[in-house]
Amino acid sequence: MTLNKSHIRKLHSFFAPIMLLPILLTLVTGSLYQIAIITGKGGDFMWLLDLHRGKFGRVNLEIIYPLINAFGLLMLAVTGITIWFQIPLKKTK
Repeated sequence: MTLNKSHIRKLHSFFAPIMLLPILLTLVTGSLYQIAIITGKGGDFMWLLDLHRGKFGRVNLEIIYPLINAFGLLMLAVTGITIWFQIPLKKTK
């Protein structure tokens, strides 16, 4: 099966909204936890580290959450770069 422009765009537009929440959650919780560590209150914010690792209360995704984030981000990067390279260059006169 060949991937043409429309297939790559559809794949990218399918994964982008799905991966937005996990990637943003990882980014925000990791950054806030680092700020808590710098201020010396890391122990009070261990719940941020739990969310960052994929532990959502009774739902524990710590084993697959990093893989989901990595696969999704890699898929978005590859499809995005592929779409970018398919844009024709403007020739100057």
